[in-house]
Amino acid sequence: MAGADLSRINTNIAALNSLKALRDTNSKLTVHQLRLATGKRINTAGDDPAGLVFAKRLESRARGLEVARNNVGDVQNLISTAEAGVQSISEILLTMKEKILQAANDTMGTEERAAVESQLDDLASEIDDIVSTTTWGGNQLLDGSFNGKSFQVGEESSDVMSFGINQNHGASGLTVADSDLDVSSASTASTALGNVNTAIDTLNSSLQTLGSTQMRVGIKEANLSVSINNQLSSHNRIYNADMAEEQVNLVKYSLLQQTATAMLSQANMAPQSVLQLVLG
Repeated sequence: MAGADLSRINTNIAALNSLKALRDTNSKLTVHQLRLATGKRINTAGDDPAGLVFAKRLESRARGLEVARNNVGDVQNLISTAEAGVQSISEILLTMKEKILQAANDTMGTEERAAVESQLDDLASEIDDIVSTTTWGGNQLLDGSFNGKSFQVGEESSDVMSFGINQNHGASGLTVADSDLDVSSASTASTALGNVNTAIDTLNSSLQTLGSTQMRVGIKEANLSVSINNQLSSHNRIYNADMAEEQVNLVKYSLLQQTATAMLSQANMAPQSVLQLVLG
């Protein structure tokens, strides 16, 4: 800062120095006022160019992870829908097994066997109805066509989860359709019982696969939630203002503004002392 020489009045160096200090203080005061008004530490790229880049990258990642978490939630709902359908079919198969076990006993007459056969046919039709109504996004989930599906479960292009339900859970796919089950005699009922037991095993396998996949998806969702919180925490620390610190700085620069204004006023009066030399 330039040294002041009060005996040279054509340029008031002391006043200029005070004016510069006042301008610097005003500039800093404006910055802290803006930060308090917006809640942001970085309001323009010039405030912290590198910090702005880091903050935008963190924001981009956090927002991408939030969408991925929503995608994972959709996958969970899809799997839950498929599981509900499989559980319903499993209950029907257990009912079928009970009826076939009755028909496998030679104490049952022809009319009773016909009644059991009719009920088995109705139950098989109900299985097909469940398969046709168990859908997601217009896609059948349990007819064996839901294969090779990919789900975006992260914010990178490689964060993809593959999933499919290969088994046809319809009555014909499980070999429990009308033509597959014959209970007209004890021996044919035993054969039908084998078909139903195999179908039950198939559904148990499907439930195990769906359960394992749902567990994996749940782990991914929990991990995404932690990652989102960490990204937002880092973004907040870089991009947003510490309101307590900004208030302290505001008070400091407000006081400096007042003192700089007072000193500028005194510096403007200082050259008048030279008049004493002129007036003698």
